[in-house]
Amino acid sequence: MPIEVDPDWWKTMFDDVYLLTDARSVCDDTLTRLEVDVVCELLPMKCGHKVLDLCGGHGRHSFELCRRGFSSCTLLDYSQSLIDIAGDKSRAHDYPIQLICSDAREIDLPPNIFNHVLIMGNSLGYVPEPDADGKILSEAYRLLVPGGWLLADVVDGAAVKKMFTPNAWHEIGEDTVVCRQRELTKESISAREMVISKQNGLIRDRTYAIRLYDSQSLAILLEKTGFNQIKIHTDFSPHRFEGDYGFMNRRMLGVGQKP
Repeated sequence: MPIEVDPDWWKTMFDDVYLLTDARSVCDDTLTRLEVDVVCELLPMKCGHKVLDLCGGHGRHSFELCRRGFSSCTLLDYSQSLIDIAGDKSRAHDYPIQLICSDAREIDLPPNIFNHVLIMGNSLGYVPEPDADGKILSEAYRLLVPGGWLLADVVDGAAVKKMFTPNAWHEIGEDTVVCRQRELTKESISAREMVISKQNGLIRDRTYAIRLYDSQSLAILLEKTGFNQIKIHTDFSPHRFEGDYGFMNRRMLGVGQKP
């Protein structure tokens, strides 16, 4: 039977269980440092610049930027659970981060205020409406100052299709197992994820889906939004070891400037 996906899956999926199942990608400080290294190589980042970490989850990239001397970071995510986790860490370390819980398609901030907008960790392609990603990028464009830069980190659709595996699993410690079943179509990939505790049984049984872009379609989307100086960097993966990391395996980085 085909995997049936609730179109609103993304509204409730990202919580403490997500931080457990995807810890190898989103809770690895070394990996985060490598990702921020790449961001700083591709964008003309300066410590005095204002940075929007859009769809930034629990703030790992914002925190790393703060550790590097960036004093004006704003973290925005739809998940109140992840924003709360970010808030606890921000207060504990006295990081100068503004936290906003909001839908990235409609942000209650004035235009032309950020030098850089980062969309890291494959945060496009979740909302099933055809124009959803365009709305997110349009908001990023609106919030950038003229001459400001966007970096969008997304699944490399061409690489995913080439290396597609329908089933994968990995263990977390001695108790927890994550099993994933996947289905691939021309434009998207759907998955069922089961998280099982050996002692306590089923923790989560959820489905989700993501729209796939290749380098050409991502470039077209950025150009349609209004960006220029567009460059697409493919086959990006900061993971140090071989393995199946879900959507975090093979990614590409789209960079564009607001005229």
